[in-house]
Amino acid sequence: MNEFIQTLSIGGAGPSIAIKDTIDIAGYATTAASRALADTPPAQQHAEVVERLIASGWHIVGKANMHELAFGMTGINDYTGTPQNPQDAARIPGGSSSGSAAAVGLKLADAALGTDTGGSIRGPAACCGVIGLKPTFGRVSRLGVAPRESTLDCVGPFARDMRMLVAAMQAIAVNFDANTAHAWQGACKVGIVQAEAAAEIVEAVTRAADKASCVAHTLPLAGLAAAFDAGLTVINVETSRAFGHLVASGKLGADLDARLRAAANTTAAQLDAAEQVRRDFTAAVDHALDNVDVLILPTLPALPITLEQARSGTSVIAMSSLIRPFNLSGHPALSLPLPISGSPLKAGLQIVGRKGQDEQVCAIAARFEAALAA
Repeated sequence: MNEFIQTLSIGGAGPSIAIKDTIDIAGYATTAASRALADTPPAQQHAEVVERLIASGWHIVGKANMHELAFGMTGINDYTGTPQNPQDAARIPGGSSSGSAAAVGLKLADAALGTDTGGSIRGPAACCGVIGLKPTFGRVSRLGVAPRESTLDCVGPFARDMRMLVAAMQAIAVNFDANTAHAWQGACKVGIVQAEAAAEIVEAVTRAADKASCVAHTLPLAGLAAAFDAGLTVINVETSRAFGHLVASGKLGADLDARLRAAANTTAAQLDAAEQVRRDFTAAVDHALDNVDVLILPTLPALPITLEQARSGTSVIAMSSLIRPFNLSGHPALSLPLPISGSPLKAGLQIVGRKGQDEQVCAIAARFEAALAA
């Protein structure tokens, strides 16, 4: 098991943090946990988020391991090793920010940074029993982050509690108001999105809203399935542009080689159709948020499968069915550990807010955190 590609000691005496290996740290190669990028020269300067963390006194303790090239949901990596799932070592840690989630869950760091293009923060957070936030698209700088260009990818933090997550957001996001990101007071209206997921997880979502004394009603979210498919189309196009040339190296893992070859076949017409779905779904989410403070739904439709199941070919496509759509729309979305009746494992409660209202998402998450701990 390997949560870190490298252990480091950079920065001040503040909280400890791990940095995903798609985020530049000056003097160290950014390899995206891929043999094909092993000979990449060291980064010349820190990514902007790393600069901000160091300026805020945080202590960087490692480059976090990940699913190769951030292009996968299991977190399995036969080149750099597979991080351990802190909830159950037999299960996948989730991808692609596997090492970031595992490092936080195993208490190797107080917090971690990951990236989320199609659920790559929220998925591992739910698998590993920690908190993970995908901020509003564009809220946190991607300068010095691979891939260099993306219309979906967001840098965001992991933590074991909301207090630390808010502190991390305050460090990496310009003008993040920590005062309004602490526990939500007064009335709280939530829309429970109708979602296909295991019955015990759906029940846990409803129960959480009740425990947090929220006014809740169930609502459909038009285009959720279409947004899931369209999101993959955009990911395929943008990942192929960024990393498709590495297929020729012959150094990619088998799963990455196959996925990148398939991604290269995405047509311009498919991308145009996906962009129309993006516009429609974004409008649908905005409309759903008109009369509620946040939307809530499961992060993942089921508990993570075992490593053995994943290696034997069990499909993980559905893992991102409820998280990838919000990359397409660009709304802030947070995964909070969610207790399930009769299970030692926690699932994930996904909290989705209006664009730019990341602080409100954090404040409502803190309210749920307190209620679920009671």
